[in-house]
Amino acid sequence: MAQAQHDAAGGRDAWVDYAKAIGIVLVVYGHVARGVFNAGIPMDGPLYRLVDSILYSFHMPLFFFLSGLFFFHSLRRRGPVALAANKVDTILYPYVLWSLIQGLTEVGLASYTNGNVTLPEVLALWDPRAQFWFLYALFMVIMTAILVYRRDTRGLLWGLLAVSALAYVFQASIPSLLHSYFVVKNFVFFALGVWFYTVKDRLMLHPGAWAAAGVAAFVAVQYGFHAQLGLICSDTGVASLVVAVVSILAVASLSIWLARFPARWVLALGGASMAIYLMHVLAASGARIFVSRFLGIHDASVHLMVGCLVGIGLPMLVLLIMARLKVQGVFETPTRLSLETWYRRHAREL
Repeated sequence: MAQAQHDAAGGRDAWVDYAKAIGIVLVVYGHVARGVFNAGIPMDGPLYRLVDSILYSFHMPLFFFLSGLFFFHSLRRRGPVALAANKVDTILYPYVLWSLIQGLTEVGLASYTNGNVTLPEVLALWDPRAQFWFLYALFMVIMTAILVYRRDTRGLLWGLLAVSALAYVFQASIPSLLHSYFVVKNFVFFALGVWFYTVKDRLMLHPGAWAAAGVAAFVAVQYGFHAQLGLICSDTGVASLVVAVVSILAVASLSIWLARFPARWVLALGGASMAIYLMHVLAASGARIFVSRFLGIHDASVHLMVGCLVGIGLPMLVLLIMARLKVQGVFETPTRLSLETWYRRHAREL
């Protein structure tokens, strides 16, 4: 879901796809586990809540971070207007399309699922629901970034990172207008990615040491946050910001180390993260219904395993089929309707 730069064999930024692969697996597991728990299938409650809180303390901030990595590269290459048009094609379009697809499916299958989604809720696209809040929020964050980032100077990068960190910490005191809380809560992680791109080469000089330090720091902050402070992921403030930032940097450092010898299946998983994110809830929910209602299996471990495998595997299969058939318009705007293509064509005529 973040924009990566790598060649067919992985290249020097293959670590980005590794980080995306780690992130999307955690996203799928988190949603599958919540679905199983909410369905009333017996689980170890305390363990479920702990793992859930750990995952939700950083796995979505990770994707905002990854989205910020190549922001200036895209801004310089496309320009602000074309970049904004590109994000309409690649973020806003799939948000609308898949919100409707998943929402209408949930309405039709309401008697088989955990939820009670109504048609007006599905059609209220200005009020994001389910996992699609991320695309809505990411679009707002990137539009904000286009407005506030004018150059990639060190002072500006540090300044915006500091301001966005303060906004995150004091988010409860900041009035929200037109869902602006999505920017207040998440811009700091995007800004962290913008900054990290300027220093990532230093980590690549000693990847093993940084990876080990990152993993140790991850364990330490998560233990301190959950066990010592007794907090959970919804307790936002300085502590949750520290946990998210350290956890993100841990995933980044680990991914840089792992990607020294890139495996194609991991790169494929990372490259398919958008398709997986869009489709995994439908796929995993369908798997849970089938295993529970038609096979009569109510073992949580079976549901977790099947849900994750289907939630990841089915979207990747659909993505492969769409690519082979050269079908457009499933995961981003088709070329003939592309706003960026229209803008570039008319810009040349002016």
